[in-house]
Amino acid sequence: MKRKIRVALLFGGRSAEHEISLRSAKNVAEAIDKSKYEVVAIGIDKSGHWLPPAESGRLLASASSVPLHISKDSGIALIAGGNKNKVDVVFPILHGPFGEDGTVQGLLRLANIPFVGAGVLGSAVGMDKDVAKRLLRDAGIPIPKFLVATKENPVTCKAARRALGLPLFVKPANLGSSVGIAKVRDEKEFKGAMREAFRFDTKVLIEESIKGREIECAVLGNEKPAASVPGEIIVHHDFYSYEAKYLDENGASLEIPAKLPKGTVKKIQQLAVQAFQILCCEGMARVDFFLTGSGKIYVNEINTIPGFTSISMYPKLWEYSGIPYQQLIDKLITLAIERFGKQQKLRATL
Repeated sequence: MKRKIRVALLFGGRSAEHEISLRSAKNVAEAIDKSKYEVVAIGIDKSGHWLPPAESGRLLASASSVPLHISKDSGIALIAGGNKNKVDVVFPILHGPFGEDGTVQGLLRLANIPFVGAGVLGSAVGMDKDVAKRLLRDAGIPIPKFLVATKENPVTCKAARRALGLPLFVKPANLGSSVGIAKVRDEKEFKGAMREAFRFDTKVLIEESIKGREIECAVLGNEKPAASVPGEIIVHHDFYSYEAKYLDENGASLEIPAKLPKGTVKKIQQLAVQAFQILCCEGMARVDFFLTGSGKIYVNEINTIPGFTSISMYPKLWEYSGIPYQQLIDKLITLAIERFGKQQKLRATL
């Protein structure tokens, strides 16, 4: 009997998106093809400690696990308990810093373990909104105007208003799920928004407000990525905030496919693939857009580990495009193993 492929689901983490990661991982564990894969649950708590299988299993009740020895001293060592219990591939479902930003991807590269999603560079670039936007802008991709502030190089409300107008948005440069984001209409709100954003990051993005529709497109693949049909986020709040996404069940609704002219659909798909390649992404990503009333398209940002619950936009877009949830998980694991195989053929020394 052929041995099942052991897939380690890596979830939780230190970021503000810890709970979202748990939801995504639980859905993957429930949906994955049990006839083909054996799931190993590896949880990381909010302090950054890697949990042993028993504790991880309690966080992820549906996941079966194999014996793994997790070093409590270093907090980062992933050591299979002998060849019999070797992990074949890791599926990181970690959102935000310390998971989506290249740190875990670097650890897995050093450990010589295949993993799903973008590599070290693509993950790091995709997480940093400042770096990602500069690369997209320099490549000729339309993006909203923005400024960057640090404690050492602050930006005043007056300077931001002069460059970007009001209202504007303030957001941490390295965070997702709309954590720490605020819409600013005056100087008082600006000061409060900057204080809040600096609680989460040492670098803050100040961005012009684009009035338009919020469109999202999923990308899948390595060297030859493909784009899904676009979907639309219809927001029932002032903007697509953390509350609208996760706390208010009526905060937003998804429309798949988005009601768009064929030419607009094609352009969004082209831009999604271009952004994916410019930012050195692999495996998967969700590219978010603004579409104005005049038909102008702006790339807002890219998510290299998008929400992965069964009702999240990324899997729903692919489901409508002809790839159901379980098959999507299978494709992502296959892409990870294929990339690893190609990397193993490269020479590391003279």
